[in-house]
Amino acid sequence: MNKLILSAGILSVLTLFAHVFGGGPEIHIPVLESDLSLELKAILSVVWHAVTAVLVINSVALFLAAKSKGAKKMLVLFVSSQYLAFAALFVFYGITHLGTLLLMPQWSVFLLMPALALAGLRPRETRLIGK
Repeated sequence: MNKLILSAGILSVLTLFAHVFGGGPEIHIPVLESDLSLELKAILSVVWHAVTAVLVINSVALFLAAKSKGAKKMLVLFVSSQYLAFAALFVFYGITHLGTLLLMPQWSVFLLMPALALAGLRPRETRLIGK
């Protein structure tokens, strides 16, 4: 079992719970209760639940990668590319629209998960932690 990739998987599940139980009441429900059109609410709901699905799938992929020998690299690179794209979006919109990264700190967890997972791909003898 690769402890670094497993740690990324656990962090992914924690992010999933934060998204559903924290972000739902804070973001998704207020959007649904807003004066936006029904079509726009439906589209935003699809996007919201698509992110939930991505978090579930990526969490499972990281757990599989932590146990796998053959598919580990492919799974880690796939999940890491998605999470790095999420981080880039949070950084871009935080800086360009909000003028700060402090209001949407999600970028940090979306950088930490691939950092852990990618570190887990390194040969054991070159890793500093996670042996």
